[in-house]
Amino acid sequence: YRVIIILGDIMKKILLILFMLFPSLVLAYSNYLIVGGDTLGVEINSKGVIVVGFYEVNGTYINRDLKVGDTILEINNIEVNSTNELVSLINEHMKDNSVEITYIRNDKEYEDKLELAYMDGTYKTGLYVKGSILGIGTLTYIDPETGVYGILGHGLNMGKTNKIIDVREGYTYEASVVNFTRSKNGNPGSKNANIDKDKIFGTIEGNTKYGVFGKVYNIENKELLEIAQLNEVKTGKAHIYTTNKNNKVEKYEINIIEVNKYDNDKNFYFEIKDKKLINMSGGIVQGMSGSPIIQDNKIIGAVTRVLVDDVSKGYGISIIKMLEEGDKILNN
Repeated sequence: YRVIIILGDIMKKILLILFMLFPSLVLAYSNYLIVGGDTLGVEINSKGVIVVGFYEVNGTYINRDLKVGDTILEINNIEVNSTNELVSLINEHMKDNSVEITYIRNDKEYEDKLELAYMDGTYKTGLYVKGSILGIGTLTYIDPETGVYGILGHGLNMGKTNKIIDVREGYTYEASVVNFTRSKNGNPGSKNANIDKDKIFGTIEGNTKYGVFGKVYNIENKELLEIAQLNEVKTGKAHIYTTNKNNKVEKYEINIIEVNKYDNDKNFYFEIKDKKLINMSGGIVQGMSGSPIIQDNKIIGAVTRVLVDDVSKGYGISIIKMLEEGDKILNN
């Protein structure tokens, strides 16, 4: 019996250590949210500058060891965060028609030489690079307790690189919808808006595959809606909230065709049923990503994608996935 007691004590200690090593996950998000639908301007400045393409210098391509999507972080061990900084540092540190660079590809750092070639009175890199992006998206929610908000329901990529931008600094701004470029099957349209950079809505703290997240400057006193767990969502009637051509948030009917509890970001497959929205935009358009989806007076998720071959249909992400991702910025 003595041996059993000792083993029991040891097991208790082991369990205690395991609980200390793996603390329980405490979620900070609220069960009731301010529902969005507002169009926002979105600006992100990246960490480093991202290679988005190549051009010929004196009839040939140079620096082809680099690839579209690579992020140049440093020139001669000095941090670079904009195209202007890149040009300045190259001019300052060029030696033997090259500079030393540090860049990231697939989350791994590399060091190499960046070759420079003289053409038209200046030295050229042969690279198209970008250090920032500006566009529009739709607000999904604001958490009234934490001030965290989420938009888009998917990440922001730099051009056609498929690389999600690593945020150095970012802001969202108030924006006014001016018109729609109508969607047609095979050619999705867009929501067009003027961005007022003098009116900051909030900071951007994170850009992930499940949305763009930050903190608002001011929380307005608006009606709250309860969140729905994914297992509460059913096929059938629902609504999306999005900004119309008069810059007003309006509710439009959709039909949820399928619910997928196992996909990470394609949790709902739906079709637009509301003729007003079809007549206004032709279907789902760019800039509509993030439009909240409401069912049975609960917020269930957000619009994320359009089906290119049938622009009346699209996909949505669960609000729970967005809230879990948005919670992470509270720990930064």
